[in-house]
Amino acid sequence: MRASTVNVLFTSVGRRVELLRAFRKAYADLGLRGHIVAVDVDPLAPAFREADRTYIVPRISEAAYVPTLVEICRREGIRLIFPLIDPDIPVLARNRQELEATGAKVVVVSQEAATTTADKWLTYLFFRQLGIPTPRTWLPDQIQELDLEYPLFIKPRFGSAGKGAFRVNNRRELDFFIHYVPNPIIQEFLPGPEITSDVIADFEGHIMAVVSRQRIEVRWGEVAKGKTVYHPEIIQHCVTIAKGLGAIGPITVQCLMRDGQPYFTEVNARFGGGVPLGIAAGVRSPHWYLSLAAGLPVQVPPLGGYTVGLYFTRFDDSFFLTEEEYAQISGRRV
Repeated sequence: MRASTVNVLFTSVGRRVELLRAFRKAYADLGLRGHIVAVDVDPLAPAFREADRTYIVPRISEAAYVPTLVEICRREGIRLIFPLIDPDIPVLARNRQELEATGAKVVVVSQEAATTTADKWLTYLFFRQLGIPTPRTWLPDQIQELDLEYPLFIKPRFGSAGKGAFRVNNRRELDFFIHYVPNPIIQEFLPGPEITSDVIADFEGHIMAVVSRQRIEVRWGEVAKGKTVYHPEIIQHCVTIAKGLGAIGPITVQCLMRDGQPYFTEVNARFGGGVPLGIAAGVRSPHWYLSLAAGLPVQVPPLGGYTVGLYFTRFDDSFFLTEEEYAQISGRRV
């Protein structure tokens, strides 16, 4: 049965203005009715200005977070829920049954897959199990007797958005960063370039598209300049990874190149920050997800069928709020 209205909820909406604009365009192109509902802890989250309805919610770590989302889903008639930051993913996956009892679809991987992707060490073991090429990786207690080749790369085992990640040039730096970085893992250093692939799965786990983009410049852990590229081996490995995870909805797969070969490093089980480039290149995931929820037919291009060599570059823009508008947003709580 075709749904007449599809309301979408984005959690931790932050700076994701472009993504919300892409969904708004999809509504217009499809002639579909629906509201974009955004939640965040910060009244100054820029993407609030692109949403139809906004709510200030408790922090993810607070007990009231999930009950608040449940109430918002009921109040707003939410059909689809998308997380936009990594810490939200295991919380939504763990509370899927309670959230979906409202009639919403939680577009996120299983709880087991969420655990795997949140833990960089488990991600490494997962890649090894699938036979996916990945940089050699160690835990701190595994390197004491090793004759390591520098440079190396160290990052938090449970990190996000590139925070706390450092190049390590010698043993003295390694000894320092092992104690400085929380719960670190150590990897061989690969020079890049870095290729990020948006893998778009439907609600049943079928892969609809993979689009790869090279990161040219990164700011605050998110791509600022990039271009679409095509590498058949990357596409096929991404499909293997998505199927191995049992991907539901969008996932973002990262790899680094060495001598023309990809080595996979991370999976973020959500829309990536650079997904607007993939959308512009022809992987119109907002259109597809709204169509699936509305019972409309979905036509996807052949795997790898997107515009290659499409560049994008970002710039800063501003929204302005009066004291009254700020107070109104701050007061939008359940």
